[in-house]
Amino acid sequence: MRGLLDTSVLVAIGGTDRPELPDEAAVSTVSLAELHFGVQVAKTAASRAHRLQRLALIESTFTALPVDEPVARAYGELAALNIKAGRKVRTRVVDLLIAATARVHGVPLYTLNRKDFEPFADLIELRGS
Repeated sequence: MRGLLDTSVLVAIGGTDRPELPDEAAVSTVSLAELHFGVQVAKTAASRAHRLQRLALIESTFTALPVDEPVARAYGELAALNIKAGRKVRTRVVDLLIAATARVHGVPLYTLNRKDFEPFADLIELRGS
């Protein structure tokens, strides 16, 4: 099965809490942006080096799906649903873009933060906790 990996899954790969993974996986460029930010704000040189090593592995292992016009349209739809669910859009932009990417590509979204995506559960297949 194909799927899109949320940033939470990418961070957990290799840890003790092994997330469920599809046979064929991709990531959003938005997740890569989050991981690049994580490298920049690491508090120690060792942490920065570890994060950079993990990021390099992720970038070499997974295809990164872009935020393009179809994803932008899906983002608008999901952002509206987010507001209807009583949630603020500004605090959920990254999640919304990742969810929009999964929607456009018609693949399940693998996440360890399922509650972040619950307002769109009717539109996107969610996998994980």
